[in-house]
Amino acid sequence: MTVTVMTRQYLIGELSAVLGELEDVTHGVSRGEVARLRHEAERVPLTALTSVTERALGLIDRLCRDSLDRGDATAFAFQSTIGAELRDFGICARLLDEAPVHAGNAGQ
Repeated sequence: MTVTVMTRQYLIGELSAVLGELEDVTHGVSRGEVARLRHEAERVPLTALTSVTERALGLIDRLCRDSLDRGDATAFAFQSTIGAELRDFGICARLLDEAPVHAGNAGQ
Protein backbone atom coordinates (compact mmCIF):
# COMPACT_ATOMS: atom_id res chain seq x y z
CA MET A 1 0.00 0.00 0.00
CA THR A 2 1.42 3.36 -1.00
CA VAL A 3 0.96 6.23 1.39
CA THR A 4 0.52 9.54 -0.34
CA VAL A 5 2.45 12.61 0.72
CA MET A 6 -0.78 14.19 1.95
CA THR A 7 -1.58 11.14 4.11
CA ARG A 8 1.95 11.13 5.51
CA GLN A 9 1.72 14.82 6.34
CA TYR A 10 -1.68 14.30 7.95
CA LEU A 11 -0.43 11.46 10.17
CA ILE A 12 2.64 13.39 11.23
CA GLY A 13 0.64 16.56 11.80
CA GLU A 14 -2.02 14.82 13.84
CA LEU A 15 0.51 13.02 16.02
CA SER A 16 2.41 16.27 16.50
CA ALA A 17 -0.80 18.08 17.47
CA VAL A 18 -1.71 15.49 20.11
CA LEU A 19 1.82 15.62 21.52
CA GLY A 20 1.55 19.42 21.52
CA GLU A 21 -1.59 19.16 23.67
CA LEU A 22 0.34 16.95 26.08
CA GLU A 23 3.29 19.31 26.10
CA ASP A 24 0.96 22.16 27.09
CA VAL A 25 -0.16 20.35 30.27
CA THR A 26 3.22 18.87 31.25
CA HIS A 27 6.01 20.49 33.24
CA GLY A 28 9.64 19.92 34.11
CA VAL A 29 11.73 17.09 32.74
CA SER A 30 8.66 15.33 31.36
CA ARG A 31 7.83 18.34 29.22
CA GLY A 32 11.26 18.01 27.61
CA GLU A 33 10.55 14.33 26.92
CA VAL A 34 7.27 15.25 25.22
CA ALA A 35 9.00 17.95 23.18
CA ARG A 36 11.64 15.45 22.02
CA LEU A 37 8.98 12.94 20.99
CA ARG A 38 7.09 15.65 19.13
CA HIS A 39 10.26 16.76 17.36
CA GLU A 40 11.01 13.15 16.45
CA ALA A 41 7.47 12.56 15.16
CA GLU A 42 7.87 15.50 12.80
CA ARG A 43 11.12 14.19 11.33
CA VAL A 44 11.15 10.39 11.29
CA PRO A 45 10.02 8.21 8.39
CA LEU A 46 6.40 7.14 8.45
CA THR A 47 7.43 3.62 9.48
CA ALA A 48 8.90 4.98 12.73
CA LEU A 49 5.66 6.67 13.85
CA THR A 50 4.54 3.46 15.54
CA SER A 51 7.54 3.59 17.85
CA VAL A 52 6.98 7.27 18.63
CA THR A 53 3.30 6.62 19.36
CA GLU A 54 4.08 3.67 21.64
CA ARG A 55 6.70 5.64 23.55
CA ALA A 56 4.32 8.59 23.90
CA LEU A 57 1.67 6.29 25.37
CA GLY A 58 4.23 4.92 27.81
CA LEU A 59 5.16 8.44 28.84
CA ILE A 60 1.50 9.38 29.29
CA ASP A 61 0.99 6.30 31.45
CA ARG A 62 3.90 7.37 33.64
CA LEU A 63 2.62 10.96 33.83
CA CYS A 64 -0.85 9.74 34.83
CA ARG A 65 0.62 7.56 37.58
CA ASP A 66 2.70 10.48 38.86
CA SER A 67 -0.36 12.74 38.86
CA LEU A 68 -2.33 10.16 40.84
CA ASP A 69 0.53 9.74 43.31
CA ARG A 70 0.53 13.52 43.86
CA GLY A 71 -3.26 13.62 44.11
CA ASP A 72 -3.47 15.99 41.13
CA ALA A 73 -6.83 15.04 39.65
CA THR A 74 -6.82 17.92 37.16
CA ALA A 75 -3.49 16.90 35.61
CA PHE A 76 -4.59 13.25 35.57
CA ALA A 77 -7.83 14.14 33.77
CA PHE A 78 -5.99 16.10 31.06
CA GLN A 79 -3.27 13.49 30.64
CA SER A 80 -5.63 10.52 30.50
CA THR A 81 -7.87 12.29 27.99
CA ILE A 82 -4.87 13.00 25.76
CA GLY A 83 -3.73 9.39 26.20
CA ALA A 84 -7.11 8.10 25.07
CA GLU A 85 -7.04 10.47 22.10
CA LEU A 86 -3.56 9.30 21.15
CA ARG A 87 -4.50 5.63 21.47
CA ASP A 88 -7.61 6.12 19.31
CA PHE A 89 -5.56 7.99 16.72
CA GLY A 90 -2.89 5.27 16.74
CA ILE A 91 -5.47 2.55 16.18
CA CYS A 92 -7.32 4.45 13.43
CA ALA A 93 -4.03 5.30 11.70
CA ARG A 94 -2.98 1.63 11.99
CA LEU A 95 0.06 2.60 14.02
CA LEU A 96 -1.17 0.49 16.94
CA ASP A 97 -2.98 -2.81 17.27
CA GLU A 98 -6.42 -2.69 18.77
CA ALA A 99 -5.74 -4.95 21.71
CA PRO A 100 -8.20 -4.76 24.58
CA VAL A 101 -6.91 -3.82 28.00
CA HIS A 102 -7.62 -6.63 30.45
CA ALA A 103 -8.21 -5.91 34.12
CA GLY A 104 -5.46 -8.38 35.00
CA ASN A 105 -2.99 -6.38 32.89
CA ALA A 106 -4.06 -2.93 33.98
CA GLY A 107 -1.45 -1.08 35.96
CA GLN A 108 1.46 -3.28 34.96
